Amino acid sequence: MEYQTNSHCKYLIALHLILVVKYRKQLLQGEVGDFVKLKIIEIASRSEFEVEEIEVDKDHIHILLTISPTICAASYVRRIKQSTTQSLWSKFGWLKKQFWLEKTFWSDGYFVCSVGNASAETIRKYIQEQG
Repeated sequence: MEYQTNSHCKYLIALHLILVVKYRKQLLQGEVGDFVKLKIIEIASRSEFEVEEIEVDKDHIHILLTISPTICAASYVRRIKQSTTQSLWSKFGWLKKQFWLEKTFWSDGYFVCSVGNASAETIRKYIQEQG
């Protein structure tokens, strides 16, 4: 990961983000998991963050991302959760049976921690080994 520069600062803000499927339902296997990964990469391409590494497990997803210092981490999480949920419900109609017509997919909370440049490779390997 390289340091980023804007007009007033040089920075490297890397985050390890974990999102969990509501009720810990094991829905991220196969086509759904692949779709979520692609959707998050698509969101990043039109947003102010980059996905360094991403991998799904049965009921949660690990993402290593680098962000801009101008937007808080919660805003990135909200954007990812809202957009992926909307896309999932559009593509996979059978989700209605999983969540009793409540238009949701992710648990309310999330895990995020900052990753120093020295330990980013350790986090990257950990994420790659998930699933």
